[in-house]
Amino acid sequence: MTVMRGVPLAILAPVVIAAAPAPAPETPRDILIQAAFQTADKATALALIGKAIQRADAILMTDPRNREAAMQRGIAIGYRAKLTRSRSDAQMSRRIFESLAAADPNDAEVQLLIAGWHLDAIDDLGGLVARTALGARHNVGQAALDRAVALAGNRPFFAGMAALMRIRHDDDDIAAARRLAEEAASAPAATPLDRLMKRSIDQVLPALRAGNGKAAQAIARKLLPFGRVGT
Repeated sequence: MTVMRGVPLAILAPVVIAAAPAPAPETPRDILIQAAFQTADKATALALIGKAIQRADAILMTDPRNREAAMQRGIAIGYRAKLTRSRSDAQMSRRIFESLAAADPNDAEVQLLIAGWHLDAIDDLGGLVARTALGARHNVGQAALDRAVALAGNRPFFAGMAALMRIRHDDDDIAAARRLAEEAASAPAATPLDRLMKRSIDQVLPALRAGNGKAAQAIARKLLPFGRVGT
């Protein structure tokens, strides 16, 4: 599920000393963006996912109520499930997301993660297998996706992800995907993920505007997490 090509790592502000400024520690979120959007081979992606889990676990050891660390741990486990086809990891990530949603049902990011969990499983495995093996439901995923966009307000990342997931699922869903993509393209970018998504939407919008659902679907698959990762 979850989240995100070209996002620079944060660095500490320069200090007036002779030594060069040291880079700030990577957060689990930073590492997962790199794994999902900037990595082209599975082994490297899995190594980064493992690193993100270690970082999140270390944070949770000292701060068990850290919501961000718990969320990124759930995303990392879900990513690992996607790349390794691990049923136990998939179920664990779902439990984490649903626990976070129960604690705060108005968290747009968690709603997007729940949407991604259901819709990615269906895309990866097919509807029947995803439903039988994992309990994935298209209607549950779509409802969570719509809720995420509504809760997020004018954030291009959410509208853009919804556009990509819609056209990936159904290449005839051009009108809804285009509407969401146009929203993402015109909205201001407040975060690195927003900027990343706006660049992605720039790639898929021409096909949507031309009414070419199949071309838009193929582009969307490459732009979603691990779309560049080969076997």
